[in-house]
Amino acid sequence: MVKCRNKWLVERASITSKVRAFFSERDFLEVETPLLVPSPGLDVHLNAFELASDQAARYLSTSPEYQMKRLLAEGYERIVQVCKCFRQGERGGRHNPEFTMVEWYRSQSGVESVIADTEVLVRTLTNGRVHILDDDLVVDTASPFLRMTVATAFSRYAATVEDEMLRLAEHDEDRYFRLFVENVEPALERFTQPVFLTDYPKTQASLAREKPTDDRYAERFELYLGGVELCNGFGELTDASEQRKRLVRDQQTRRSSGLPVYPIDERFLSSVAALPPCAGNALGLDRLVALACGTREIARVLAFSIDEL
Repeated sequence: MVKCRNKWLVERASITSKVRAFFSERDFLEVETPLLVPSPGLDVHLNAFELASDQAARYLSTSPEYQMKRLLAEGYERIVQVCKCFRQGERGGRHNPEFTMVEWYRSQSGVESVIADTEVLVRTLTNGRVHILDDDLVVDTASPFLRMTVATAFSRYAATVEDEMLRLAEHDEDRYFRLFVENVEPALERFTQPVFLTDYPKTQASLAREKPTDDRYAERFELYLGGVELCNGFGELTDASEQRKRLVRDQQTRRSSGLPVYPIDERFLSSVAALPPCAGNALGLDRLVALACGTREIARVLAFSIDEL
């Protein structure tokens, strides 16, 4: 396969410039946080690269979330970062161990504000239309994006009622994710409009807060465009005690699963108690560039993928 390297790298540079302009026009401060961190996060489904150090263990960042939230706690109100992130085992058509993230946060805002940012950003960068050449799918990004709860998606596409979906999410996560990957995501791939998947079970909350109106769910959303998961956003958890419980639970799960157990970042945890109401989103820039160029394969819009090194 010949990569149209010149064409797509030029498009990538243009889109990256437009991302920065988009946030600058909305009074976001672009920040840079360290890539080498004391804890890469404890998400059970992410594994980090550990680097040799003459002091305590250090890891390549899987996300700038911890350090950006520390900045929010210090009083910064709108911040954005375009940065490299690193995750072991991330390899395939839509994955690379090293990838580029656009991550932003709004202080004194709720999750709806960040959802609105996301919709306008994607619409702007795709000029209202995505044509995925691989299967001749045209996705309309000019019209308002669709919304669907996780419960509705499981009911429609995985023949799983809400109570059963919630039970699986809490007690049989492997089955929950299998239904999601084998039934829900393929259905979303056929949509001709982007769709926000919202209201994840609270057991899938990660660093999101529970929904005030229904504590079975979290204020978490993902955006799917042409079946590609573009982002993962939260109404952010600001309860330090609850955050510690979740991190300890994640450590226990990693330990029992035979996975590396990363330390809790105590400086991050201290900052959670000082967080104002806020919301944030992490969007995969490589995936968005690929879609804008008419493909789901991110290797085509990277200067060099892991397999070319």
